[in-house]
Amino acid sequence: MSSSPTPQQQAARAAAALQPSFDGTLPIHEAREALSQAILQHPVIIVCGETGSGKTTQIPKFCLALGRGIAGLIGCTQPRRIAARSVASRLAQELQTQVGAGVGYQIRFHDRVSDQTAIKVMTDGILLSEIHHDRLLRRYDTIVVDEAHERTLNIDFLLGYLKQILPQRPDLKVIITSATLESGRLSKHFDGAPVIEVSGRTYPVEVRWHPITANDADEVDDRDARTALLNAVDELAHESRDGDILVFLSGERDIRDAAEALRKHHPPHTEILPLFARLSFAEQDRVFKPSGGRRIVLSTNVAETSLTVPGIRYVVDTGLARVNRYSLRNKVTQLQVEKISQASARQRAGRCGRVASGICIRLYDEQDFEARPAYTTPEILRTSLAAVILKMEAMGLGRVEDFPFLDAPSARAIDDGYQLLGELGAFDTDRALTAIGRELAKLPIDPRIGRMLLAARQQACLSEMLIIASALSVQDPRDRPLEHRQAADQRHAQFQHEHSEFLSYLSLWRFFEEAVQHKKSNRKLAEFCHDQFLSLTRLREWRDIHSQLHTLVAEMGMHLNSAPATHEQIHRALLTGLLGHIGQRDPEDDNYLGSRGVRFWINPGSSRMLKGKPQWLMAAELTETTRLYARCIARIEPEWIEPIARHLLRHSYFDPHWDRKATQANAYEKVTLYGLTIVAKRRVRYGPIDPVEARRLFIRHALVLGEFETRAPFFEHNQRLIEDIEALEHKGRRQDVLVDEANLERFYDGLLPAMVWSGERFEKWRREAEREHPRLLFLERAQVMRHDAQHITEALFPDTIMLGGMEHPLSYRFEPGHVLDGVTVSIPLVMLGNIESERLEWLVPGLIRDKITALLKKLPQRIRRDLVPLPPFITAFLERYGPHSGSLTRCLAIFIQMRTGTALHADAWSEVPEHLRMNLRLQDPAGNEVGSGRDLKTLREQWGAEARTFLRETPDVGLTRSGLTRWDMGDLPVSLVLDRRDLKVPAFPAVVDELESAAVQLVESEAEANQLTRQGILRLCLLELLTLVKASSRAIHSLTPMAMQYAMLPGDASLAPSEALKNELAERTMLELIPESSGQIRTQAAYETLRDQVHAQWMAKLTETAQLALPVLKAYQDVRNAVDKASAGPLKGTVAEIRQHLDQLMYRGALRNTPLAQLKHFPRYLKAILVRLEKLPGDRAGDADKARQLQGLQQSWMRTLETRGPSVELEQFRWMLEELRVSLFAQALKTPYPVSEKRLQKHWETLTRSGPSPKGKL
Repeated sequence: MSSSPTPQQQAARAAAALQPSFDGTLPIHEAREALSQAILQHPVIIVCGETGSGKTTQIPKFCLALGRGIAGLIGCTQPRRIAARSVASRLAQELQTQVGAGVGYQIRFHDRVSDQTAIKVMTDGILLSEIHHDRLLRRYDTIVVDEAHERTLNIDFLLGYLKQILPQRPDLKVIITSATLESGRLSKHFDGAPVIEVSGRTYPVEVRWHPITANDADEVDDRDARTALLNAVDELAHESRDGDILVFLSGERDIRDAAEALRKHHPPHTEILPLFARLSFAEQDRVFKPSGGRRIVLSTNVAETSLTVPGIRYVVDTGLARVNRYSLRNKVTQLQVEKISQASARQRAGRCGRVASGICIRLYDEQDFEARPAYTTPEILRTSLAAVILKMEAMGLGRVEDFPFLDAPSARAIDDGYQLLGELGAFDTDRALTAIGRELAKLPIDPRIGRMLLAARQQACLSEMLIIASALSVQDPRDRPLEHRQAADQRHAQFQHEHSEFLSYLSLWRFFEEAVQHKKSNRKLAEFCHDQFLSLTRLREWRDIHSQLHTLVAEMGMHLNSAPATHEQIHRALLTGLLGHIGQRDPEDDNYLGSRGVRFWINPGSSRMLKGKPQWLMAAELTETTRLYARCIARIEPEWIEPIARHLLRHSYFDPHWDRKATQANAYEKVTLYGLTIVAKRRVRYGPIDPVEARRLFIRHALVLGEFETRAPFFEHNQRLIEDIEALEHKGRRQDVLVDEANLERFYDGLLPAMVWSGERFEKWRREAEREHPRLLFLERAQVMRHDAQHITEALFPDTIMLGGMEHPLSYRFEPGHVLDGVTVSIPLVMLGNIESERLEWLVPGLIRDKITALLKKLPQRIRRDLVPLPPFITAFLERYGPHSGSLTRCLAIFIQMRTGTALHADAWSEVPEHLRMNLRLQDPAGNEVGSGRDLKTLREQWGAEARTFLRETPDVGLTRSGLTRWDMGDLPVSLVLDRRDLKVPAFPAVVDELESAAVQLVESEAEANQLTRQGILRLCLLELLTLVKASSRAIHSLTPMAMQYAMLPGDASLAPSEALKNELAERTMLELIPESSGQIRTQAAYETLRDQVHAQWMAKLTETAQLALPVLKAYQDVRNAVDKASAGPLKGTVAEIRQHLDQLMYRGALRNTPLAQLKHFPRYLKAILVRLEKLPGDRAGDADKARQLQGLQQSWMRTLETRGPSVELEQFRWMLEELRVSLFAQALKTPYPVSEKRLQKHWETLTRSGPSPKGKL
């Protein structure tokens, strides 16, 4: 498309032809003729002129004098907007015209060009944007590329593009000016273009080296640098009162800090002026206006070449500049303070030799200068190429790697640019421009911001996004002057949004729009903005950009949303352009993990604006200064990311597993974006992802392991067949019967098609396949068995066992270490009391040999050697003994003694492996397990009460009674069978003592019924003979003194001593008259016969009992007094042991519980204690030795009593221990039979070998 000037434009320019005049004092004037001739003779010339040569303002006038600027514009490019404005103003002044008339300028969204304009000053980016509609730049007849030494990205692109179009524009003149660029390289780039060098220094410049020195041994810090700067300014101030000072600093922050320090330090007539690109136009213009006093201008490198500040005689060069460098590794912009190049240093020094001889103080040494690079690194080698690539592709300029750049970018940098554009969806994986890319190329803004605008169309938030996008394209309009930071923050707080800085722009926009609508004048509006710490210039620039973008998107067919957009809509659109700028908070380090493993922090300014620290955020930019900071941030939700970044996500899958409910294999998906985990663990169907593995899991779990719900006949048949074979394995405790799972998997693998990987697909295929082959999937027994397992018979491994008169089911499990390993019998809870522990020891025939082998192998070697070989010994034992014989270990001990003559102690047997002990599973009436274990005694302790509760809750069978005072319930059966919930439960009626009366209850066993009935009969006899009992008790003359002695006994004192003593004597008398066999009485006649016998013998037996108790209580009184007296002395430790023994012998209840045959020995036992106390003071060592002889036997007896419970044998051994005490401590009192420690030890071994009789009790 051609944009050549129209005849009307040419005529207007000719009519307003500018008449240039020239300043003969400028160095470039000497080269005017040579320059003019070169311009006429060559398409390209290169002018190398040092600072102060006048090349920027004079070359355009030379072109005017040659008649250029009529057929087309003389275009002059500048790298900065501030310079473009300044140069246009200077040229208009020299040509005596107005800006916008003969001389115009155009910067982004500011166009001051008319048909009369001959010289157009613009930023290089403006000229590049015109290529879209003027491919050959026909609007221009001359192009001056000024400050080419800065090597910005746009400059390098222009140089390459001009080289391409020159063959098609023979009429075009290109003039390239540079202050420092190596002329040879540039000449070669333009095929040998002539180079004209112009001197720039009119006055000598003295360079002084003042390197900064640290105050201590540490590195130089900010205070040292500030001190060095103040010293340098002081030094220059003393040189002369004339001339201004230009200080080069690295950035805005350093300028503000230096300004504050200088204001505090310097005389009041010194004016401190900042100069940087973000300043408003008015503040920038102050630098170019004369002042009555000395000025100190604090500038970034904007004053290095782009601007000429008048009146400068002195320069202070810190040697630093803030340089943008794009990190290809981290994909972030690093705004680092770096040392400037030698060429930049010379440019800075040259600024002080224009009006007079100057002095440049460099705050570094000459050695440092010589070590610096000669030239500044071109921007194309340190920035993202995304925008360049997009422009070139959209304009059809070919591939970036083929473009004639002066310094070709690296392949890695090009790849990075394509990667960013791919992230934005502008290029596909083949690096072809997409529809999004073509639309992005039409937007004259950063591709990231353009992508947000395109997304806003889909998200219905274009109105809001135009405001935000235009805001991101300009400098922040909010001012924050160093001296008014707090006030500025307070004013700006009204625009803040607690979750998003982007939304703050919307608030600010609405605020300014309202101010504009209600403005009374431009001056009032400016004052209002100044009061709010807002830059009116940048606000207007924002509005201009917004207007331009609005027009552009309208031309692209995009429409504004009618309804206000939501927070989510806006930020979803923003996210499309910022996918590489998201982060997840790391609470431990208080920073954010960003893309590709980078870590960044929230910019302090953003921290002031946002509420809290979001878990996830996105940032408009990531910039590295002292740290990598995120600027302009907003909270986001991680679920927003996935649909937007679908083309960039990486999916990984882990833990594939079978899902029985879904009848398919599932896995967990992890979704990441540039290393950030967007979805940590999400369940997904695994079939579409890996159908081979999903099919394998289906076959294994659904068909082989049976984790599948189906009514298919084959499935039920195959599972039942496998269960039968597994049951044989568990019984035989071997896993070599059923074929392994791999064989079963191969069976199904050979039948199922590849596409069957779920229950739904399987059922569909099965129904079709079984129409032709109904038994296609049926397994045969031979297919699943390795051998026929003839050794696993019903006789050896029965399915039931007889316990307590009932058959109970058995189950088998072969799984060592499992709680159910071995044999388990299921028993109704109510049957717990009827189970014979001896029968459980014998397990089942198929396992008894293994158990006996385990028992024998753990015997001591001296015993075991007489039993080998074990197999025939075990066979002989099993031929003689069986489950009917009683305890297995007792039978083994007897058999071993018969064979070898060796008697085995009961403790000789060791524990066998768990699977060789019967496991009991207790069930409630509904068949649910309530408890289990392998120790019958423990189970009875835990669950016995509940079992008895069941019997009590059994519906009345006409037997149970309560409140009985005589036997009036007729005869009782010995046992009966209860039928409850299809369960036959044996029960045994018992007459139970309830203290004030008796009752008939059902209990679990006949032994328990007999024991309880004896006590119940005793109670009935006492109640029926109550009058006799009371009368006979009164006949005991010695009762009162006995009661006083009885009161000293420890125990329950709830009754008066006399009453308690009467009860004990009566009950002991009754126990003497009622034999053990009375517990078997179940008929009324038998009871009445016994009652009459008790009546006849009562008085004589009661008198005998009282006569025996009288000396016992008297002896106890004497011993108790002696023990109490000795307790306070030096022998209290031994006395305490004696007191403990005394309390075990005599207590409230001892008279009732001790048979009269044993009670008659108590006076001697008590006398022995008294003798021991008398001897103790003079024979402590002997007493202690005797006590040690007793201690071992006493402890063994107590442990056995605790673990096995009371028995006749243990009760007898107790009295033997008492006789041993008499023998040891009071031998003169004699014993009724010989006793000694050895005798008792031998007796104890015999007792524990045979085992005490269970449940025996005196």
